[in-house]
Amino acid sequence: MSDATFMRRALELARRARAEGEVPVGSVVVLDGKVIGEGWNRPISSCDPTAHAEIQAMRAAAGALKNYRLPGATLYVTLEPCEMCFGAMFHARIARAVFGATDPKKKALKPQTAVEGGLLAAECGAILSDFFAARR
Repeated sequence: MSDATFMRRALELARRARAEGEVPVGSVVVLDGKVIGEGWNRPISSCDPTAHAEIQAMRAAAGALKNYRLPGATLYVTLEPCEMCFGAMFHARIARAVFGATDPKKKALKPQTAVEGGLLAAECGAILSDFFAARR
């Protein structure tokens, strides 16, 4: 199957999101030519700010494979992914991402959250170091 075939399926899912009153974005995750996960925007209906189409599709794919990593998979999405979704793709080891429309608001996003770092840094770092040392 072609990239266009998978993007058309993502468009069908975007239409589902629109019908549910969500921003119309759809996504599919494909591995070895087969759709293993699908998703559409659901942050409003699920009261979940992380419920973007890409996240939904990766969750479904990870559940299908029983693995939080999706090496070799391609993710198709109808709108250029945000930084959160790109980060999730990175952690899932998605091999390739293909998007349709560019997001004109993406460059205009300005952080609205104040970020402060370093609080109890030694203790926070130590628990992580201990965890990974024990796994080696």
